[in-house]
Amino acid sequence: MTTALCFAVALPSLALWHFAATLPPLDLTQASLRSTVILDRDGQLLRPFATADGRWRLPANAGDVDPRYLAMLKAYEDRRFDDHPGIDPAATLRAASQWLRHRKIVSGGSTLSMQVARLVEPRSERSLAQKLRQMVRAVELERRLGKAGVLDLYLQLAPYGGPVEGVRAASLAYLGREPARLSIAESALLVALPQAPEARRPDRFPAQARRARDRVLDIAVERGVIGREEAETAKAEPVPRSRKTFPMLAAHAAEQAVAADPVARVQRLTLDKRLQASLETLAAERATAIGPALS
Repeated sequence: MTTALCFAVALPSLALWHFAATLPPLDLTQASLRSTVILDRDGQLLRPFATADGRWRLPANAGDVDPRYLAMLKAYEDRRFDDHPGIDPAATLRAASQWLRHRKIVSGGSTLSMQVARLVEPRSERSLAQKLRQMVRAVELERRLGKAGVLDLYLQLAPYGGPVEGVRAASLAYLGREPARLSIAESALLVALPQAPEARRPDRFPAQARRARDRVLDIAVERGVIGREEAETAKAEPVPRSRKTFPMLAAHAAEQAVAADPVARVQRLTLDKRLQASLETLAAERATAIGPALS
C-alpha cells in the first residue's frame, strides 16, 4: 500500500473520531414530525393534513412500498446498504482518493444513511467538514435505529419538490395512489426525483424527470434488478405531468377528529372508505342535478 493510499484510509478515520467527540447529541425531534392522517375503519387513508409548516410528510415504512421500488432504490443509491455500518468503506476510500488528487470533493461516497443524516440535519454548504459530519451521524443513526429505522426515515423525509416529502406523499401527489403497488417506471421515477427534487419535478419539468427516471432504469439493468426488456417497456411509459390532489374524504368528520385530539398523528374513524367515496359521489351528482334550487 502506497503512502498516499495509507493516508487516504487513515484520514477519514481520524477525522471521524474527532468529529464524533465534538458534535452535539443527535436530535431527531424535527425529523419525527409527521402529517396527521385520518384513516377509515380498515386503515385506508381518508384524508391527510399538512404539517404546521405546510409540508406533506406522511408516515411510511418499507412494508408500505412496492418491493421493486426498494430494490431499485438500493441498486441506484447504495448497493451495500444492507451490509455497511452507515458508511461504505469502498465508496469512502474512492472519495478520499479523489479528494487527495483534486483537492476538492469529486464524489461523496454517500450512503442512504448519510443522505438521511443530511435530511435530519440540513445544511447548505458542500464541504469536507459537512461530509464528515454526515458520516458520523450516519453511524449514529444506524446504531440507534438499525437498518429498518434508517430506511423508514428516508422513505418519510426524502424531498420530492415543493412541500412534498417522503415516498408516500410523492406517490399520492404525482401518481394519485398509495405506493404499495407501483409499475417499474413509477418505481424508477420515485427513486430518481430526490436527487434533484426541484429540477426534476414532473409537474414542472417532465423532460428532466423522464431522463432521470430512464437513468435509474439503466442502472437497475446494469445491477441485475430488472431485465433490459422490462426497462425498455418502462421507458415507453409517460411520466405524470401534473400534481394530483390529496384524498379528501369525510372532510368534516376528519376536521372534527383533529379538533378533538390535535396531538394524535393517526386517527381512525368508523367509516368505510369505499362506501364514503360512493356516497360523496352520489351526493355531488344529486347536488349538480338539483342546481341552484338546492338550499
